[in-house]
Amino acid sequence: MPDRNPDMEYESSAVFPVLIVTGLSGAGKSTALKVFEDLRYFTVDGMPASLALQMLSVLDERSLAKHRGLVLGMDLRQFEFDSEFREVLDGMQRKGVAPVILFLEARPDVIIRRYKETRRPHPLENRDLGLEQAMELERNLLKPARDMADLVIDTSEFSIHDIRRVIQQKWSILEGNRRSLRVHLLTFGFKYGTPAEADMVFDLRFLPNPYHDPVLRPLSGKDKAIAEYVLGSEPGREYLARLTDFLHFTLSQMEAEGRYRVTIAIGCTGGRHRSVSTAEALFETLKNFDFTVSIEHRHMELG
Repeated sequence: MPDRNPDMEYESSAVFPVLIVTGLSGAGKSTALKVFEDLRYFTVDGMPASLALQMLSVLDERSLAKHRGLVLGMDLRQFEFDSEFREVLDGMQRKGVAPVILFLEARPDVIIRRYKETRRPHPLENRDLGLEQAMELERNLLKPARDMADLVIDTSEFSIHDIRRVIQQKWSILEGNRRSLRVHLLTFGFKYGTPAEADMVFDLRFLPNPYHDPVLRPLSGKDKAIAEYVLGSEPGREYLARLTDFLHFTLSQMEAEGRYRVTIAIGCTGGRHRSVSTAEALFETLKNFDFTVSIEHRHMELG
């Protein structure tokens, strides 16, 4: 098996990316798996080595159509890392899969404290082996996996929220700087009520209203004529520029704090013209900022 380069850019020859999350017990593997699940990866934890290879045989691009890839959580409870782990990696490579390995670790005193707080036994702890001895044995057994890892994260100084934020940041770098924050743009009409799920609400009822023009009234904010009417002159043009700057800054700060989803509601009177044209413009801009963006026009056909 060729040596792995820890500084390599993320790449995979498979039809979908595969990530292996492993590391020391108590270092945050369960938290990491939840982070990737929130990032729309298909996650599986505790799978034996033989079944991991079988899963790759039955999964295909269609199976993972709604997911960004496959994440496998593996530790000493599934197999011996000094032999079977390498066999799994070799088997994946034979199938054309180049998995990325994420290894989590923490200082011994931190892991001891975490086990005391959770009151759970270490997986290697038994009648003849205390917690400290079990931790040392695990660290030695997992050394080959750590040496092969593409990304090693020490979680000693991290809270659960810190672990989430750091994983999102580092993983986005490995993926090629695709941002982890999902932004959902939601347009609505105030006369139908403000969406309860909104994290931010912007009121566009001060902008020029195409509804009052009989020629423009039947059109929607998706039409070029409406976009030019609302955003082609002041105050719409300046408002869009200021709103774009504000959202770029605010969303970047949210992402830095580990936020993975935000819903932005943009409203006008009926939810058909001003809100839709503005949201469509923001949709294209935020995509250019590398955010994962979706858009929903809730009341467009009612306005």
